[in-house]
Amino acid sequence: MASALMAADSGVDNVTAPPLVVKIGGRVLTDPRLPAALALRLAQAGQRVVIVHGAADEVSALQRTFGVKPEFVNGLRVTSPGDIDRIRMACSGLANKRLTAALIGAGITAIGLSGEDASILVAEPSGDSALGATGSVVAVHTPLLELLLASGYVPVISPLARAARVPGHPVPATAALNINADDAAAAIATALGARELLLVADVAHVRAHGHNVTELSESAAEAAIAAGDIKDGMLVKVRAAVGAVARGVPRARIGDVAMIAGDSTGTSIVADGGLS
Repeated sequence: MASALMAADSGVDNVTAPPLVVKIGGRVLTDPRLPAALALRLAQAGQRVVIVHGAADEVSALQRTFGVKPEFVNGLRVTSPGDIDRIRMACSGLANKRLTAALIGAGITAIGLSGEDASILVAEPSGDSALGATGSVVAVHTPLLELLLASGYVPVISPLARAARVPGHPVPATAALNINADDAAAAIATALGARELLLVADVAHVRAHGHNVTELSESAAEAAIAAGDIKDGMLVKVRAAVGAVARGVPRARIGDVAMIAGDSTGTSIVADGGLS
């Protein structure tokens, strides 16, 4: 499996600041504060923004409608080949277009996309066969994103990926893989050279060692994971944040909607030795 994320040359002169990448958790999508918070951030900072979103509740509801019981392993959804079209419907369809419409209503020039579009995200099957058609991102193609950002648009991306061709492994019949949205956002942030990655959830901080924490270094985060203080869905978020920081993103933060407009809120994940 490829280990490095590759960003394609966009051919667009980048004369503005590095973008901010914001991942919106599925349970935050309907928060009435969200569109205004993002509009305020754009107005205040005037910076390029890319949004990645999940749709956990919508996907689970659609699975149940089709008689499928949602299952998770270490916070990651077990995805059968038959689930891919359900995820497309719930995530790339309903959730993506509903969020895009809400952002446009708040004055943001948002455009809804799937990670499959223009092969923005390319993935290989994850190493855990129990997860089924769940993938790990191995390439991020940035030309379309750079073009949209340079034109003043805010891309809103659902986390599905084109399946890469792996020697010795058949390409899934769907030609797509389900990607955890936190991991997708971290990969996009890395490829675009983002100034910061925000992972917006329904909690204000990461909880470790029995209390909410405002800062974690890479090693401190790994120690908290090893101790069992961070698990399930938060485990996936923290690992995605640590991975982005390890690959050069200066800072990742995990928190609630209020974090979008506040530079000192949420839990900051930074490189070892980089704590303030």
